[in-house]
Amino acid sequence: MSFKIFSDTSCNIPMSRLSDAGVDLIPFSFYDKENINDVKNCIDIDSFDGVSFYDSIRQGKVFNTSQITPQIYYDYMEPVAREGIDILYVGMSSGISGSYNSSLAAMKMLEEEYPNVKYYFHDTKAASLGEGIAVFKAIELREKGYSIEETYNYLENMAKNIYQVFTVDDLKSLSRTGRLSNAVAIIGNLLNIKPLLKGNENGQIVSFDKVRGSKKAMYALAAKYNELVVNPENQIVGIAHANNPEDTQLLIDLLNKDNPPKEILSVCYEPVTGSHVGPGTVALFFLGDDNVRFN
Repeated sequence: MSFKIFSDTSCNIPMSRLSDAGVDLIPFSFYDKENINDVKNCIDIDSFDGVSFYDSIRQGKVFNTSQITPQIYYDYMEPVAREGIDILYVGMSSGISGSYNSSLAAMKMLEEEYPNVKYYFHDTKAASLGEGIAVFKAIELREKGYSIEETYNYLENMAKNIYQVFTVDDLKSLSRTGRLSNAVAIIGNLLNIKPLLKGNENGQIVSFDKVRGSKKAMYALAAKYNELVVNPENQIVGIAHANNPEDTQLLIDLLNKDNPPKEILSVCYEPVTGSHVGPGTVALFFLGDDNVRFN
């Protein structure tokens, strides 16, 4: 192995896809607001009971989340650095989490202790399978023999091409946790209005439109894909949903109809990101051109 790849659980890739590739995930944590001492994490998305988790949020349960601390980053990475192995970290957007800055603090600690190891920490400006797209690319490039520096530079350049578009049942969860950068007044559930959101060029979440009804929302996501996707036949396209398999299947069918990608990876949102976007969310992730985040 020429270098070690780390990511975090926000990337939402099933462990079955990562274990053979030698990628280690560092966990975000979450806890029930009514039981703050019961802190949990979700390393293996395959074992996560999304149905029960998102049903509990619909019934009023509130979950708080914690970013990854510098010490946690250090504890995961120190054994690798001690062996003299170079480290590439592919992290969640600094536009929606302070964890990337925590990772940089950990990197300084590691550099002081193991100065001969190379450290490259990449801010994907993405989350969930948008971040996951970058992880898959890092694995691919390492397998092709790219150096850690070449891989990092490729990811830095590719970040602007990752498009993230999604719809939520309402903006309550995003507004409560401060993840929405351009808060807009949307009546929401009473009128069956579905806001459309995206990750902008800074990796922040912004609202850009709204439609009436979940079916129209899936058609709107598919329309964005058909308009903006580049070379889908070579892409792993990601879909993450917060216990919404019906709309997810409709979206899969729409994507495969006109511009089928190489693969569609569909997953249930892991609990930390999922608690911010809320039940019913469906998100789509793919690669576009250099200006795609402005669309």
